[in-house]
This record gives sequence, structure tokens and C-alpha cells, in this order.
Amino acid sequence: MSPAARLREAGDADMAAIAALYADEVLHGVATYEYRVPEAAEMRRRWRHLVDHGFPYLVAELDGRFAGYAYAGPYRDRIGYQWTVEDTVYVVPGLQGRGVGRALLQALIERCEAIGFRQMVAVIGDGGNRASVILHERLGFRTVGVFRGLGRKHGRWLDTVQMQRRLGGGGGGGGGDDGLAPPFGVIWPG
Repeated sequence: MSPAARLREAGDADMAAIAALYADEVLHGVATYEYRVPEAAEMRRRWRHLVDHGFPYLVAELDGRFAGYAYAGPYRDRIGYQWTVEDTVYVVPGLQGRGVGRALLQALIERCEAIGFRQMVAVIGDGGNRASVILHERLGFRTVGVFRGLGRKHGRWLDTVQMQRRLGGGGGGGGGDDGLAPPFGVIWPG
């Protein structure tokens, strides 16, 4: 049995490892539709922006070594979406299947529920990424849509899978948002 991943809040010292993992995906993968590898300073700015606005950003370690990261960010920038977040999870190649992604996503869900978010959305950048779809399904997400040929990378058109999960009491219904407090500690970037 594999040892459990140790999770913690991401810090400035993690940015080089996070940037390297993301750069590998930008250059060789299709989980992100970004074409150019962001500079280390840009990755640090993105992290700082999310953390400064109250969004969770986590790192996983296995045997004391960086194994992956996950964060939640705004689903969309319109204020009416402030109770909904989009998750992002990346695991170091070769460490998939050892529970790192599951541990990161489960912890992210718990933190987002504690903050007061009501829905979490996964936007999976390659419809063929069964591992990501299965990970999300196992943690209560359901597929709500597939956009066919929505993105293009590495010379091919890619489907994008949209998945959704309720957080806490997030069910919808009811009228208006009178008296509904925004997520605790989150400053909406809009």
C-alpha cells in the first residue's frame, strides 16, 4: 500500500515545483489549453492573487517530495457566480494512481465547503482524460455537459467535459439572494 499524501497550504517555496509541473502540461499535455509556458513570476502572481482573495491552494507531498497541487478559483468573473468555484488538480507524472489527486481534491472540497461555497465545477480540458473524469465522479461530481471540439492543442480538436458537484447546502432553488452571505473570507476578484 502506498503511503498517504501529506497535504498543506502552498507557499512561495513551492512555486518552482508548481511552475515546472504546469510547464510540462503546457508543453506536452492537453489538460490546459495554454500554449506558452508562463514565466515563474506569472505563476507566483496567479497563486498570490487566488490566496489573497481567500481561495484555497494546496500542495501534496509523498515521501517528503512534491507530488502535485490543487486550487479553487472563481468559476466565472460575474458577481452572481461568487458561490461557485472551479477546481484545478495536477499530479506529478508517475505518481498518478497513488491517491494524490484524490487527497488533493477531497481536501479542496472540504475547504471550499468550510468557506461557504455552494457549487464546484470541473472543466476537464480533454474529454479523453478518463482518469480525471473518474477522479471527479468518485468524489461526487456528475457530468453536466461535453463541448465537442471546443479547444485546439497539439494539432487536434479537443472536447471539454464540464462536471459539477454540490458543496454543503448548495442546491439552488429559492428566490433571490437576499440575506445570502458571500463566501466567508473571499474577496471576489471582479
